[in-house]
Amino acid sequence: MIRAENLTKRYGARTVVQDLSFTVHPGSVTGFLGPNGAGKSTTLRMLLGLDAPTHGRATIAGRPYAAHPAPLTQAGALLEARSLHPGRSARHHLTALALTHGIPRSRVTRVLALTGLTEVADRRVKGFSLGMGQRLGIAAALLGDPAAVILDEPVNGLDPEGVRWIRTLLTSLAAEGRTVLISSHLMSEMALTADHLIVIGKGRLLADTTVAELVRQAGGTTVKVVTPEADRLRGLLPGAARVTADAPDTLHVAGLDAPEIGRAAATHGVPLYELTPQTASLEQAFMDLTQDSVEYEGAAA
Repeated sequence: MIRAENLTKRYGARTVVQDLSFTVHPGSVTGFLGPNGAGKSTTLRMLLGLDAPTHGRATIAGRPYAAHPAPLTQAGALLEARSLHPGRSARHHLTALALTHGIPRSRVTRVLALTGLTEVADRRVKGFSLGMGQRLGIAAALLGDPAAVILDEPVNGLDPEGVRWIRTLLTSLAAEGRTVLISSHLMSEMALTADHLIVIGKGRLLADTTVAELVRQAGGTTVKVVTPEADRLRGLLPGAARVTADAPDTLHVAGLDAPEIGRAAATHGVPLYELTPQTASLEQAFMDLTQDSVEYEGAAA
């Protein structure tokens, strides 16, 4: 279990994280989201003891990360994939880490295979592509067979096969009962991978909820209706309906489900060409939630 309790971090007069509390539970993939400058990286660094909080406490498995006798066996992390000696091979890099924790060399071989790096294990990492470097960072995070995994932008630089691989890996780690916390800007991947979400903005907690609940709060489900008599159908729908149109023959209806709309159309002989429930996207839900917390907003071209 990963826990942040009233975490606050100030740099001089600037507050980057403000009174932030949340718990990441084992057995699910938790997404950690926020706009650029929201304080995500600072929070992850405090969880791992790399930055000291101005106030509050961060614990993993009940104690600060650095207080564990063998931290890599409690939590493996990827914050910066390229933070390694470029002249070492992947195998030597992982072996050096393993020796600091009494981890057997067989585990090095195991994580190299798990991350698809066996064939390049003895090459110097300075020649690695961005995706290969990312896989090596994930291998290092998994080296201690940890109970918790913390990954910042884990799909960065990965090709489509690699993205699918990391998605499967994360869900399998959670299914084994591990605590999995991932930070990413890719809402499409979060929608496919995460079960739970922690969203922050300007250093404060905005949401601690499931993906489904956040999407529901953002507008839930609308129904796309295509009919040659759109104007007529619009006038026939019950008062609870909230209707918008983006084409002469297309309505988007909120407040009613598809069967209710279909019955109204059938009762009055309105032909329907399409009647499709549509759920709001995680991306739109995130944008709606964080619209007042964006620090770096581009202007229209």
